[in-house]
Amino acid sequence: MKITGQGMLLRIFIGESDRWHGRPLHEALMLEAREAGLAGATVLRGLAGYGAHSRVHTAKVLRLSEDLPIILEIVDREDRIRAFLPLCDEMIGEGLITLERVEILKYDARKPARAEE
Repeated sequence: MKITGQGMLLRIFIGESDRWHGRPLHEALMLEAREAGLAGATVLRGLAGYGAHSRVHTAKVLRLSEDLPIILEIVDREDRIRAFLPLCDEMIGEGLITLERVEILKYDARKPARAEE
């Protein structure tokens, strides 16, 4: 699949301890994005942050948090991202979802070999 031109970045902010049917929410969302055929997803683990409850989550050694911030980023065409949003709304109880218009300069995927899956 090749994509260039105008696209959309879906950014989802959740907590590391958030779950969906017993699985980490970030993992479940990433797998659902893959199943939906979205171009790609990246999960980022934050060192520190706070959200709607203003509770600070940090990875400091003296205060290890089991609920560090997680950011899931997905880029694809706008129509495909918007079609994925209802599922995000269903799966995410607490969190933040943002959308940004982006210019995709290059996305050229080769078919993966079976050994890579």
